[in-house]
Amino acid sequence: MARDRRPQLRVLEGELPMGYARVGLTLARYLATAVFILFPTTQCQAQTVDLSGRYQCSQAKVRGKVVPCTAAPLTLKNDGRFELRGWEGSYMVRGEWVELSDSLIKTRAKIEPGHKIVLRYVGKHGLVEMTYERRVVDMGKTALS
Repeated sequence: MARDRRPQLRVLEGELPMGYARVGLTLARYLATAVFILFPTTQCQAQTVDLSGRYQCSQAKVRGKVVPCTAAPLTLKNDGRFELRGWEGSYMVRGEWVELSDSLIKTRAKIEPGHKIVLRYVGKHGLVEMTYERRVVDMGKTALS
Protein backbone atom coordinates (compact mmCIF):
# COMPACT_ATOMS: atom_id res chain seq x y z
CA MET A 1 0.00 0.00 0.00
CA ALA A 2 1.20 3.48 -0.88
CA ARG A 3 1.14 6.18 1.73
CA ASP A 4 -0.75 9.37 1.11
CA ARG A 5 1.81 12.02 0.15
CA ARG A 6 -0.31 15.04 1.23
CA PRO A 7 1.21 17.31 3.90
CA GLN A 8 0.09 16.37 7.36
CA LEU A 9 -1.40 19.00 9.68
CA ARG A 10 0.54 19.37 12.83
CA VAL A 11 0.34 21.69 15.79
CA LEU A 12 2.99 24.36 15.46
CA GLU A 13 4.42 26.14 18.43
CA GLY A 14 2.27 29.15 19.33
CA GLU A 15 -0.96 27.78 17.85
CA LEU A 16 -3.98 27.39 20.08
CA PRO A 17 -5.69 24.04 20.28
CA MET A 18 -9.17 24.01 18.68
CA GLY A 19 -10.95 24.00 22.04
CA TYR A 20 -9.53 27.38 23.02
CA ALA A 21 -10.25 28.89 19.59
CA ARG A 22 -13.88 27.80 19.82
CA VAL A 23 -14.23 29.29 23.30
CA GLY A 24 -12.65 32.54 22.04
CA LEU A 25 -15.06 32.79 19.11
CA THR A 26 -18.05 32.11 21.33
CA LEU A 27 -16.87 34.74 23.81
CA ALA A 28 -16.41 37.29 20.99
CA ARG A 29 -19.94 36.60 19.69
CA TYR A 30 -21.46 37.11 23.14
CA LEU A 31 -19.48 40.30 23.64
CA ALA A 32 -20.58 41.68 20.25
CA THR A 33 -24.20 40.80 20.99
CA ALA A 34 -24.01 42.54 24.36
CA VAL A 35 -22.58 45.69 22.74
CA PHE A 36 -25.38 45.80 20.13
CA ILE A 37 -28.02 45.34 22.80
CA LEU A 38 -26.65 47.84 25.30
CA PHE A 39 -25.54 50.59 22.89
CA PRO A 40 -29.00 51.51 21.47
CA THR A 41 -30.60 51.52 24.92
CA THR A 42 -28.15 54.15 26.15
CA GLN A 43 -29.02 56.42 23.22
CA CYS A 44 -32.79 55.94 23.48
CA GLN A 45 -33.15 57.31 26.97
CA ALA A 46 -36.03 59.57 27.93
CA GLN A 47 -35.62 63.25 27.28
CA THR A 48 -32.91 64.66 29.51
CA VAL A 49 -33.50 68.35 28.82
CA ASP A 50 -36.33 69.87 30.82
CA LEU A 51 -38.11 72.30 28.52
CA SER A 52 -41.35 72.39 30.46
CA GLY A 53 -42.71 75.85 31.16
CA ARG A 54 -44.53 78.75 29.57
CA TYR A 55 -43.03 80.40 26.49
CA GLN A 56 -44.09 83.87 25.33
CA CYS A 57 -43.84 84.90 21.70
CA SER A 58 -41.01 87.43 21.56
CA GLN A 59 -40.66 87.85 17.81
CA ALA A 60 -42.49 86.93 14.63
CA LYS A 61 -41.27 87.07 11.04
CA VAL A 62 -43.57 86.87 8.07
CA ARG A 63 -41.84 86.61 4.67
CA GLY A 64 -38.60 87.76 6.36
CA LYS A 65 -40.10 90.93 7.92
CA VAL A 66 -40.34 91.30 11.69
CA VAL A 67 -43.90 92.01 12.82
CA PRO A 68 -45.39 92.57 16.29
CA CYS A 69 -46.05 89.23 17.96
CA THR A 70 -49.47 88.83 19.52
CA ALA A 71 -49.58 85.03 19.45
CA ALA A 72 -50.81 82.96 22.36
CA PRO A 73 -48.15 81.47 24.63
CA LEU A 74 -46.73 77.99 24.10
CA THR A 75 -47.02 75.81 27.20
CA LEU A 76 -44.90 72.68 27.55
CA LYS A 77 -46.00 70.53 30.49
CA ASN A 78 -43.92 68.14 32.59
CA ASP A 79 -45.93 65.12 31.40
CA GLY A 80 -44.93 65.58 27.74
CA ARG A 81 -48.08 67.46 26.66
CA PHE A 82 -48.29 70.94 25.14
CA GLU A 83 -50.85 73.67 24.47
CA LEU A 84 -50.65 76.31 21.77
CA ARG A 85 -53.62 78.48 20.82
CA GLY A 86 -56.17 75.70 21.38
CA TRP A 87 -53.95 73.06 19.78
CA GLU A 88 -53.13 70.31 22.25
CA GLY A 89 -50.94 67.27 21.88
CA SER A 90 -47.67 65.75 22.98
CA TYR A 91 -44.08 66.81 22.52
CA MET A 92 -40.76 64.96 22.40
CA VAL A 93 -37.26 66.40 22.61
CA ARG A 94 -34.91 64.93 19.98
CA GLY A 95 -31.50 66.53 20.03
CA GLU A 96 -31.89 70.22 19.16
CA TRP A 97 -35.53 69.83 18.08
CA VAL A 98 -38.88 69.71 19.88
CA GLU A 99 -41.41 67.59 17.98
CA LEU A 100 -44.99 68.72 18.53
CA SER A 101 -47.73 66.34 17.44
CA ASP A 102 -51.34 65.37 17.83
CA SER A 103 -53.36 62.69 16.06
CA LEU A 104 -53.29 64.56 12.71
CA ILE A 105 -50.43 67.05 12.66
CA LYS A 106 -46.73 66.69 13.41
CA THR A 107 -44.22 69.55 13.31
CA ARG A 108 -40.94 70.40 14.93
CA ALA A 109 -39.39 73.53 16.39
CA LYS A 110 -35.70 74.29 16.86
CA ILE A 111 -34.25 74.77 20.35
CA GLU A 112 -31.93 77.77 20.46
CA PRO A 113 -29.67 79.16 23.20
CA GLY A 114 -31.27 81.46 25.75
CA HIS A 115 -34.34 79.30 26.40
CA LYS A 116 -35.78 79.96 22.95
CA ILE A 117 -37.89 77.76 20.70
CA VAL A 118 -38.26 78.75 17.04
CA LEU A 119 -41.28 77.40 15.19
CA ARG A 120 -41.29 77.74 11.39
CA TYR A 121 -44.28 76.96 9.22
CA VAL A 122 -45.96 78.00 5.99
CA GLY A 123 -49.13 79.95 6.71
CA LYS A 124 -51.60 81.85 4.56
CA HIS A 125 -49.13 84.78 4.36
CA GLY A 126 -46.10 82.65 3.42
CA LEU A 127 -43.21 81.46 5.55
CA VAL A 128 -43.72 82.36 9.22
CA GLU A 129 -41.10 82.12 11.96
CA MET A 130 -42.25 82.43 15.56
CA THR A 131 -39.67 82.82 18.34
CA TYR A 132 -40.86 81.83 21.80
CA GLU A 133 -38.85 82.68 24.94
CA ARG A 134 -39.28 80.95 28.26
CA ARG A 135 -40.78 82.87 31.12
CA VAL A 136 -38.87 82.21 34.35
CA VAL A 137 -40.31 83.09 37.75
CA ASP A 138 -37.51 83.38 40.25
CA MET A 139 -37.91 84.92 43.74
CA GLY A 140 -40.97 86.91 42.82
CA LYS A 141 -39.45 88.33 39.65
CA THR A 142 -40.73 87.60 36.16
CA ALA A 143 -38.21 88.02 33.38
CA LEU A 144 -37.38 86.63 30.00
CA SER A 145 -34.20 84.60 30.13
